[in-house]
This record gives sequence, C-alpha cells and structure tokens, in this order.
Amino acid sequence: MATDADLIGRSLDGDADAFVEVVERHEAAVGSYLVRRVGRDAAEDLLGEVWVAAFESRRSYDRSYDDARPWLYGVALNRLRRYWRSRPAEDLVPDVSDLVSGWDPWSAVDLGVDARAVLRSALGRLKPDEREVLRLVAWEDLTAAAAAQTLGMPAGTARRLLMQARAALRAAPGVAALLKERNTTKERHS
Repeated sequence: MATDADLIGRSLDGDADAFVEVVERHEAAVGSYLVRRVGRDAAEDLLGEVWVAAFESRRSYDRSYDDARPWLYGVALNRLRRYWRSRPAEDLVPDVSDLVSGWDPWSAVDLGVDARAVLRSALGRLKPDEREVLRLVAWEDLTAAAAAQTLGMPAGTARRLLMQARAALRAAPGVAALLKERNTTKERHS
C-alpha cells in the first residue's frame, strides 16, 4: 500500500487519482475534526475548502512524513481560523434557546450537562496553543509529535504544551471534583 507521501508525490507527477486516494483515506477524520469545531453545516462547506487548499499546497507537503493526516489537520486549522475571522462574533456563540423545550430533567443528564460546563470552562481558560495541542491529542488521536507537525512547532514544545494543559485541567475549579465523583461512581459499579 502506498503511503500518503507517495500518493502526494504521484499527484505532483500528474497522477490525477493519487490525491483522490489521500482524500478518501482522511475524509472522515478531517470532517469529524471540523464538525467538532464548527458544527455539521459549516463543516461540510469547510471540508471542500480544505481539500482544495490541500491540493493547491501539496508541493509544500514534507514527504519525509508518510502520514498526511497531521498536515491535513494543519490545512483544516488554517481554514477554521479564516472562517472564525470572517464571522460576526454573535454567530460564533451557539444558540441554546431551543434547549429549554427539550430539556431532560433526569439527574444523570443534569450531571452530564454540569460536567460539560465545567470542562468547557476549564478548556476555555487554557492558552490557545495548549488547548489546540490537547484537542489534537485527545480528540483527533494524534501523538504530541504529530500535533506539533500539524501546528508547525517543535515536538518538544507540543509535549510541554500538552503537559501544561493537562496540569491546568487537573487544577481547574470543579474538575478535581468531577474526577473524584467519576472514580467513586466507577468503584460503586465495579
């Protein structure tokens, strides 16, 4: 099986189908990455932009890396940044007005909502680079080195940012209580 680097090289040599194979390999992962950042509707539009940008910039791809996924996440992140800069601030805040009618009063749901609020708040307090490295490692299943490649930084810097992000999350108000509650619940069910 050809590596992504081989396929990108072949596409640069005129093989029209080679880049299509790269897209097919990574479409689900890059699409999910975008959905988690901007929602399904905006992600569908952005995904097309990512493939066009990746195709147009494929000469810049460092073919010493066999896997193009970190590079593609970098292309996607650049598209996301452009998208966020182009949007009015009020468009970037999710509309929660429809939650009231479908609200579920069960305590487990309430705890889940509370946990998400605590985690969202803790993530919001992280420095942008820490948050981005953490997201790439935790959500996109990249190594710290691959996250560094995505963000165009040294691997050691990404590892340091990941360590700082994890420490900041553990120290964030409410997170320690959530972790303790989660562990207690697990012990009760074991």
